[in-house]
Amino acid sequence: MKYNFDQFCDRNQTDCLKWDMMESIFGSGDLIPLWVADMDLPVAKPIIDALEKRAEHPFYGYTQPGSGVINSVVERMKRKFDWNIKPEWIVFTPGVVPALHVAVRSLTHPGDEVILQEPAYHPFFPVVTNSGCKIVNNGLKLVKGRYEMDFENLEEKFQPKTRPNGPGRIKTIIFCNPHNPVGRLWKRDEIIRMGETFINNGSVVISDEIHCEILFKGHKHTPFASISKKFEQNSIVCMSPSKTFNLAGLEVSSIIIPNKKLRENFINTRSGIVPNPNLFGYTAMEAAYRYGDDWLEQVLEYLQGNLNYLKDYFPKNIPRIKVIEPEGTYLIWLDCRDLCMDNNVLRSFMREKARVGLEDGFIFGESGSGFMRMNIACPRYILKEALIRIERAVDRL
Repeated sequence: MKYNFDQFCDRNQTDCLKWDMMESIFGSGDLIPLWVADMDLPVAKPIIDALEKRAEHPFYGYTQPGSGVINSVVERMKRKFDWNIKPEWIVFTPGVVPALHVAVRSLTHPGDEVILQEPAYHPFFPVVTNSGCKIVNNGLKLVKGRYEMDFENLEEKFQPKTRPNGPGRIKTIIFCNPHNPVGRLWKRDEIIRMGETFINNGSVVISDEIHCEILFKGHKHTPFASISKKFEQNSIVCMSPSKTFNLAGLEVSSIIIPNKKLRENFINTRSGIVPNPNLFGYTAMEAAYRYGDDWLEQVLEYLQGNLNYLKDYFPKNIPRIKVIEPEGTYLIWLDCRDLCMDNNVLRSFMREKARVGLEDGFIFGESGSGFMRMNIACPRYILKEALIRIERAVDRL
């Protein structure tokens, strides 16, 4: 089936967070919203068909994941990443962020430390602090327009140190691959060096891989736990079709935990607090994983076109804003520091002068100051209009 992603997009008055909440979030309802990470692109027809068929069955009672949805996850990991997982490793949750809260609490005690790599996806911060843990920043380095992990700094975090509160208590990292917001897809050797550092120091890696199928040409994802038996047994891997297939509102994720003890701790920690996904989430997940690849191929081609257009537009028309080219995700990290604005002025400029709703860079950590995050998963006419608005606003400075 051929999909038309250039078609008119109208999500107003559907209780859509991105569009219907603009007034309360941005102070105006006439902005172009390119902020929260869902797509303004229609969902794959096989997913709609599966949901309609399930909705026609007039019973919406308590539901458990059946063999169909479980096997769809197992088969997809093998087909997409050549990763052999077992059905019993999978724990289903209503989203990755709730799973991260559970994972951190299952691995730590209050006062322990959790490493983040800033600029970091902003919901990671309360994941750590709400568990009573402390954030330790192993900030990424921006080198010639590309972000890299600071391995020397990371390794130093585990060195013996003297401080009033005693020795460090680093128990885990929330690793993000592909990285949100900077768009890096970490390579195998980078993952190995990072993972070895944690595992050799007795820590477990929580790997958020929710964007792992939104990749630009020439890039291939490596799941953390697929690297070796040692990595498999010392990790919690968070997967979901929500970003790939635009299913965030259906709240379904698969958390893959090969280590039996870690899995039992995770299940015990979430008991009575984080429920299972709803029946429509399971239905959509299975349909997406089994029948969604034709749609996904077309989406990836369309996103590549959007990225190419944006990469060409900024240097020619808005050279004061630099594009950090992503390898994965449909989120673009924009370096606006040459505009010489502080965070509040930059926020007001984008909202009031350019009339676009972007995600403020500073909410991703101190190193996000002077940056903005833009979502390009939208019809190209929307992206073009947003870029024109930004260009006009910058030209008026």
